[in-house]
Amino acid sequence: MGSLAMNTKEIAQRLVMHCRAGKWEVAQRELYADNAVSIEPEETPAFAKETKGLPAIIEKGKKFGAMVEKIHGISVSEPIVAGDAFACALEMDVTMKERGRTKLAEICVYNVKDGKIVSERFFM
Repeated sequence: MGSLAMNTKEIAQRLVMHCRAGKWEVAQRELYADNAVSIEPEETPAFAKETKGLPAIIEKGKKFGAMVEKIHGISVSEPIVAGDAFACALEMDVTMKERGRTKLAEICVYNVKDGKIVSERFFM
């Protein structure tokens, strides 16, 4: 990439493209700031409510991936962009190792600063 940082719309479009392909870690390494924060809707046994820093966010993604037996489908809406923020709807049809097949649906909200995602927050 050149010296010009991507704008919020470009970041949103790239994130959606990676997520539709199930390439979560690729998206995180390319688009997230080193000090990014990830906020879950509630604290669960698997994840803390708040995860700070890109390495911890990548690790959280790997932990989720290890809980998934099979992905049957991923759907990500087109992003809605406003200023330095964007949101999209994510739906996943997955078989979880401990819970069987389930459908997950959430709204994902992102904040961008200096050409990188600095926070992600999920609402179910």
